[in-house]
Amino acid sequence: MIRLTVAVALTVFTGVVPVQAQTYPTRQITLIVPFPPGGSTDVAARIMAEHMRTRLGQPVVIENVGGAGGSIAVGRLSRAAPDGYTIDIGQWDTHVGSIIYKLDYDLQKDFEPIGLISNNPQLMVAKKDLPAGSLKELIAWMKTNPDKINYVNQNAAANVTGVMFEKLTGQKFRYIPYRGAGPAMTDLVSGQVDLLVVQGAVALPQIRGGKIKAIANLSPQRSASMSDIPTSDESGVPGLYMSGWFGFFAPKGTPKDVIATLNSAMVQALAEPAVRSRFTELGLDVASREQQTPEGLAAFQKAEIEKWWPIIKEAGIQAQ
Repeated sequence: MIRLTVAVALTVFTGVVPVQAQTYPTRQITLIVPFPPGGSTDVAARIMAEHMRTRLGQPVVIENVGGAGGSIAVGRLSRAAPDGYTIDIGQWDTHVGSIIYKLDYDLQKDFEPIGLISNNPQLMVAKKDLPAGSLKELIAWMKTNPDKINYVNQNAAANVTGVMFEKLTGQKFRYIPYRGAGPAMTDLVSGQVDLLVVQGAVALPQIRGGKIKAIANLSPQRSASMSDIPTSDESGVPGLYMSGWFGFFAPKGTPKDVIATLNSAMVQALAEPAVRSRFTELGLDVASREQQTPEGLAAFQKAEIEKWWPIIKEAGIQAQ
């Protein structure tokens, strides 16, 4: 009887050990995309999710959470358990520019950086039949047609860019709110709105297909992935710049070994020729290896905040 009891105890004990020894991840991971399907953030997230899945050994499931320039989604991340099973793909709009909204979380204290994925040139694009093909021509047309440009306001970057354009040119937009770049692009192609500021991932296929036209790349230099599109300096409004990037974030307190596992899967995915080729097609420049680390993203985000927050606050920019 004693031997049987000991045998049962050993069986139970040995059955517990593998459970305790299980390492992250043991179930699916949710990747929050702060905008509706179809936009550049969604496209990049799905590429990364597919290629990280094989490294992690678990599904990476996309959850699109739109609204308030992505701040609703980031709020959901801030309240998630810090166990590595909920992360988000953040960017300038959601982890820098969203201070234009009333937030119930701290952008600098409530998240753990995983790594920077890419740097993304922002484009100003127009409906196909807009009678302007450059910023200079756009300003001239607006002067003779005041209060007629319907400008899409789908996120913080678009909001800030619109205000900067108005301050630099003295012209005014009519702001049209959208929940994300995907729905906005649909309406731009159909001619229901006039102008959209968006990352190349969602705009380039439509530009190359002749369905819309590029007005300017809102960067100081031309991008290697879209070298034929002139910068804002070249197109007529010097200094009209907007930053774009993607990076992974986890809730504050996520264990370092979990962050390291996620980062390793991300880095390996970004090293794949197929991923790099696809990113180039989409107008996304893969981040440098140094920036792909948690420390690299932390330093990058800090620099972006120090650059943009004073500009936003001085201009008194608030959510439109």
